[in-house]
Amino acid sequence: MASRREFLHHSVCLSALGALATPLIGCAHASTARTVAAKSSGRSVSRAAAPSPSRPAETTELAPPPDIFDAQVLDLDFWLKPRTLTLIRPQSGEKTKVLYWRDGEVIDSAYQELCHIMRDVNGKETAPIDPKLFETLWGTQAFVARYGIEQPLEILSGYRTAKSNNRLIEQGIPAARQSLHIEGKAADIRIASLNSEVLGGLVRSFRQGGVGFYYREGPKGGWIHADTGLKRTWKG
Repeated sequence: MASRREFLHHSVCLSALGALATPLIGCAHASTARTVAAKSSGRSVSRAAAPSPSRPAETTELAPPPDIFDAQVLDLDFWLKPRTLTLIRPQSGEKTKVLYWRDGEVIDSAYQELCHIMRDVNGKETAPIDPKLFETLWGTQAFVARYGIEQPLEILSGYRTAKSNNRLIEQGIPAARQSLHIEGKAADIRIASLNSEVLGGLVRSFRQGGVGFYYREGPKGGWIHADTGLKRTWKG
C-alpha cells in the first residue's frame, strides 16, 4: 500500500494529467451523455490504505488535493457501469448493499429498499426519494473507491415529515423550514475516512444541487448536506 506522502504525490500527478467529461446524470437517460474531452493517459495511481473507522482522529487527516476529488474528471464509462450503493443508518442500526441501477434502468425492488433506509426514522414514514439524489450518493461512493476508500455512506438524515422537521427546528438543530428533506430530495451524509471539506468538495463537483458544510468537533466530525435543488453552497 502507498504511504500518505506517495498518495499525495501521485494525486498531484493525476491532476496534471486531468481529463474532463460531463457526468451522466439522469437514471433513464444514458444515451444523452456526451464526453467533452479525451480520457487521461493510462498512467497508474497508487491507492492509499483506507483508514480504520475505529480511529476517527486519524481519518480526518486524509485530505488529498481538492482538485483530485472532482467528479468532472470522470469519463463516460464510469456512469454506464452498474451501480451498487452501500448505506448505513446509524440512527436505526440498519445497513444495506444493493444493486439499484443497471443497463440504464433503476431496479424497482432495490429502489424501494433504498427509499426504506432513507425513511423518516423518527416519524416512521417512507416516501419516494429523488433518483438523482441516489446518483450523487452512488457517484460519491464509487469515486472515492477508486482511491482505496471503500466504506459505506452514513445516512444521518434522509426523508423527513414536516412534523419531524419542525421538531428539529424547535430543538435548535439546523433545519430549513422549507427543507428539501421533506420532498425526498436531500440527505445528510458522512464517510468515516473523509473530513467534511473533502467530502463536500466532491459532492459539490457533481454540480447537481445544493451542498451544505456542517463542521463539528468530536470523534465523528461534521457532515454534508446534499440535495437536488438549486446549485448553491453554505456552511452551518
